[in-house]
Amino acid sequence: MRILTLTNLYPPFYVGGYELRCAAITEALQARGHEIRVLTSDHGLDSAPPPAGQPHVHRQLRVHGYYGHPWLPLSELQHLEIHNNDTLRRHIADFRPDVVHVWCMNGLSKSLCLTLQQLGVRVVYDVSDHWILRSLKADVWLDWWNRREGSLGAQAQRLVWTLLGRQRRLSPLAPTNPVSDIRFPRLYFTSARLRELTAQQGYDVGHGGVIHCPVDTEHFSGSPALRDPRRWLWVGRLAEDKGIHTALRALALLKENFHGELRVYGKGDASYVDGLKRFAEEHHLPVSWHSATPDQMPAIYRSHDALLFTSEWEEPFALTPLEAMSCGLPVIGTLTGGSRELFRHADNALTYDAGDAGHLAERIRLLQKDAALRNRITINGHEEVRRRFAMEPIVDQVEEFLAA
Repeated sequence: MRILTLTNLYPPFYVGGYELRCAAITEALQARGHEIRVLTSDHGLDSAPPPAGQPHVHRQLRVHGYYGHPWLPLSELQHLEIHNNDTLRRHIADFRPDVVHVWCMNGLSKSLCLTLQQLGVRVVYDVSDHWILRSLKADVWLDWWNRREGSLGAQAQRLVWTLLGRQRRLSPLAPTNPVSDIRFPRLYFTSARLRELTAQQGYDVGHGGVIHCPVDTEHFSGSPALRDPRRWLWVGRLAEDKGIHTALRALALLKENFHGELRVYGKGDASYVDGLKRFAEEHHLPVSWHSATPDQMPAIYRSHDALLFTSEWEEPFALTPLEAMSCGLPVIGTLTGGSRELFRHADNALTYDAGDAGHLAERIRLLQKDAALRNRITINGHEEVRRRFAMEPIVDQVEEFLAA
């Protein structure tokens, strides 16, 4: 297949797992013989040159309002919208893709989705976060043209531009249709829960497939940790919705019944992190604070005995527990978001009610005391992740979805 990948960011310029997953799957498809072209933004080029060895990557789109880029006034935004849509049209005309594989659109012109519809090309959407659910209706360009309220000045300008035929002339260059005109005839989500949440916002996506996130099992590898858990691990963004405060409260409840140390790897808002550290100090908790690069994480997982995954928000499908389980760690986790499609209590993990420190404390105590249970969930989780969520079977599913 000739596949045009359309995405907001592409490594080495990225902010999280969405972009890394996009690059991993795109490069795996290229290695299988598909002809790939990536169309992405120029984000990052102001501080670093484009990386060598990526002739198929075209960094020509412009980001609006995200990742440190400014929110533009309408007159400047108009030029950005025209540029992005013209760039997309030129690449489709030149590359003639069999399918356009659309990834994250945060910061990109959502009018591009309408242009794809106008061109009549085959499109598959990969939805791995809340960009449809949360940011689609907030697109500044489409919202401005279709808003029924707002300041008197904006209403007057919109009326004048409409009467003068400006909207009619702009629409072929940068569509101004309402968001409700965007269709998703073929898409897949990284979890059924993300599909459900998106449908609840009124989008016609119930027909979407589910292809879970993969983990690089060659990079994240290790033997099952069948030992008394002494070195406990927490990994993630230090923020309230990640539940780190619940982990600390659980340790405070356990007191002398907690064996070992909790090592926290992550960064967050300084004031929030200071509050966490004060709580740990006041309650004399055995907690230490660290940071690490992505390349260091496999060794960090392998050097610990168990992972606490305490997320309290609707994560699409978290990578952290997959990485930990692939490295051989038992996991105690919540069932928020897509995690309910991974964890099965007392089978491949231990689960607890999100935000309930007492319940988490019980699960920690159980993992410490019951060696047979601990060994069972560790082995089952390790084998299942490496069988179901390795890169190869996930790329198989994506490839079949695109080919169909």
